[in-house]
Amino acid sequence: MSAPHDLIALGRVGVDLYPKRSGVPLAEVSEFARSLGGTATNVAVAAARHGLRTAVVTGVGDDPFASYVRSALRGFGVDDSQVVTVPGRLTPVVFCEIHPPDDFPILFYRAPVAPDQCLTGQDLDLAAFARARMIWITGGGLAVEPSRATTLLAAGQRGPDADTVLDLDWRPSFWQRPEEATGWYARALELATIAVGNRAEAKVAVGTDDPDRAADLLLERGVRLAVIKQGPRGVLARSPGEEVVIEPIPIRVVNGLGAGDAFGGALAAGLLAGRALREVVETANAAGAFVAGRLACADDMPEPHEIRELLWRHFRRRPQDPPLTVPPRGRTAGIPRIWEEPD
Repeated sequence: MSAPHDLIALGRVGVDLYPKRSGVPLAEVSEFARSLGGTATNVAVAAARHGLRTAVVTGVGDDPFASYVRSALRGFGVDDSQVVTVPGRLTPVVFCEIHPPDDFPILFYRAPVAPDQCLTGQDLDLAAFARARMIWITGGGLAVEPSRATTLLAAGQRGPDADTVLDLDWRPSFWQRPEEATGWYARALELATIAVGNRAEAKVAVGTDDPDRAADLLLERGVRLAVIKQGPRGVLARSPGEEVVIEPIPIRVVNGLGAGDAFGGALAAGLLAGRALREVVETANAAGAFVAGRLACADDMPEPHEIRELLWRHFRRRPQDPPLTVPPRGRTAGIPRIWEEPD
């Protein structure tokens, strides 16, 4: 029997085709850069960069892009054995326009139904989910059946010492009846132990975009940790006994679309390593900032040393901050001595 996964992410995969020039409408773009994308896939890749043993459970079509997806995942060190080929469907392609610092309209080619939306319980290796240290599900997976039932089934498979993370991941275009989303988010929160999302996603889940109130409401739903990403206002993380507020890291934004997923991968790595909550969120915040300064999503997920260097440059300007105690380097220990000058 193979070793358990540190993290299994269930959800989207796609082929991202992003313009090489900023500020240009899609109709005028002549060159695109191809990369791997999709929220769950990005998180799995980001976590793998931190040394975690990860897998993504998703669907692809029976087309040439499917071969690219599988080979790219293997190249990133992500287990692709649970990537399902769905007959009659096409591997999703995603275009966007790039208008920094905060306007990145997305065009999803997923119609009429994307392969990941076709997954059923029979496509899941339930034993692998039960042995995983962390299960990552997304709000996008709740939009339609059968992926809704499959997502809820996966969420409930965690072992007694494991976590289920609900990435709030609000994509209104995926929902035929967006007004039903709050009810299904509530059902997923019953099965989750950690919730993470931005202010707009929190409003869909619990009815408010006020970070303080949203965090409280998420905790009332039963999760042990609520993380609210606030963009230029930083991050709020709250558990029943602790609160952490992190300021943003200034960065020249290139493309903000993969930042939240980089945050998620680093968050997973830090929590699984048992690091202090403030350090976990600081590191995740820096990972998100790093990717916001790059063009691609999965392909540009940072290595630990890159996050360490970004943090060092940021906090070098704030000598009043005390150093943090970082656990010894290990397979999931993550960023060693992030507050010291990098080698």
